Amino acid sequence: MTVNDDSFTRWKNREEIAESMIPIIGKLHRERDVTVLLHSRSLVNKSVVSILKTHRFARQITGVELSVTETLPYLQALTTLDLGPSQIDIGMLAATHRSDDRGLTVEAFTAEAVAGATGADKIESRSGRDVVLYGFGRIGRLVARLLIEKAGSGNGLRLRAVVVRRSGGSRAADDLVKRASLLRRDSIHGQFQGTITVDEASSTIFANGNAIKVIYANDPSEVDYTAYGIKDAVLIDNTGIWRDREGLSQHLRPGIDKVVLTAPGKGDVPNIVHGVNHDMIKPDERILSCASCTTNAIVPPLKAMADEYGVLRGHVETVHSFTNDQNLLDNYHKADRRGRSAPLNMVITETGAASAVAKALPDLDAPITGSSIRVPVPDVSIAILSLRLGRETTREEVLDHLRNVSLTSPLKRQIDFTTAPDAVSSDFMGSRHASIVDAGATKVDGDNAILYLWYDNEFGYSCQVVRVVQHVTGVEYPTYPAPAV
Repeated sequence: MTVNDDSFTRWKNREEIAESMIPIIGKLHRERDVTVLLHSRSLVNKSVVSILKTHRFARQITGVELSVTETLPYLQALTTLDLGPSQIDIGMLAATHRSDDRGLTVEAFTAEAVAGATGADKIESRSGRDVVLYGFGRIGRLVARLLIEKAGSGNGLRLRAVVVRRSGGSRAADDLVKRASLLRRDSIHGQFQGTITVDEASSTIFANGNAIKVIYANDPSEVDYTAYGIKDAVLIDNTGIWRDREGLSQHLRPGIDKVVLTAPGKGDVPNIVHGVNHDMIKPDERILSCASCTTNAIVPPLKAMADEYGVLRGHVETVHSFTNDQNLLDNYHKADRRGRSAPLNMVITETGAASAVAKALPDLDAPITGSSIRVPVPDVSIAILSLRLGRETTREEVLDHLRNVSLTSPLKRQIDFTTAPDAVSSDFMGSRHASIVDAGATKVDGDNAILYLWYDNEFGYSCQVVRVVQHVTGVEYPTYPAPAV
């Protein structure tokens, strides 16, 4: 047998193992509300090749490729346990077991590592929580995709309705069909994974069996959500029309319990970056903001650096993809430069991300300034975070620290890490992390550090929004093995 034949045989063997993992992962998700992860990446509803690629990605972080032959026994061990709703990272199970010197079997080690999700300690499944989307634009449709994807056992978040304005002052005959088509196909994020049908008579979109009522209204006061059987719901405002407490309070209509804004909040509206300050949300808080995509990108790594080295001051320069707020061709715009053609120009503009840091990290006693340039790409941005640290360090130490944070810390769902020498912006489309540290671009000189942080300003941010909603509704399940604090 030649080397090529041997390599192909090993690949086919791994394909067969990955294929055997799919029904196990699916059954755990549907029947027990367990999400199987691999180094913070969900394996639910993934193809054979996707599972293999996710395993291979581990080499960028740990330096060693992770094989399905290594993780399958841990997955099989999970099926023998009385698991409650949880997230279980089989990559971390394999890694922590490898470093354990007690000689425990896979079964014994797995049972011990996920003990909090079994027996008397496990969380009991609860009825689903209603969610309403107010607005159905770029972020609204991506949040919808995520909510549908995560419907799983039906015990989590349930997208019940979308509120949109009437087309052209009256309901257009094909309005519902067009909105369903925009959910079905996306020029950046690709096809919706599943089936979508439309019932125009009931003004309902059915996506993978989820019935989503489309409600037409020009402002919040026109809607009584209880008339649609919606109760105790979280409303996600994707319009950004109202950003202060007074304006957002208009959404607190019959059937709505909490309001989450997908833009920076003003005044006393809490700006939440999941992973950093989500545990500070008061139980009785009914209105909150998920801040901006850029704030979500810079705050987690800023916290990681501040915790380890201290930060005396910093500046963030964001090179941001253009958005719908800009014009395709030169035309009037209330902002000074955003009226110039977005696909043809780099456009200097402002960012509120730096000032928003103080809301998310109130204990950080360091001035952070910021500016932004919009560039002619449709998605994925990069934040260049320049920091004056509290002590001198080295590039190798900083990279080791951030790599470990991305692997084992409570910020591992927010911070990703890449060592790919040829990485470019399009490589990070669809990333579920708030930001991705580019190891190759990182610069450190004594007490000065410059981090290059990629982020999918659409999808990665939408994932952060969903995590906040999961937290405030109590369906953010614990992860095992527990991350290092």
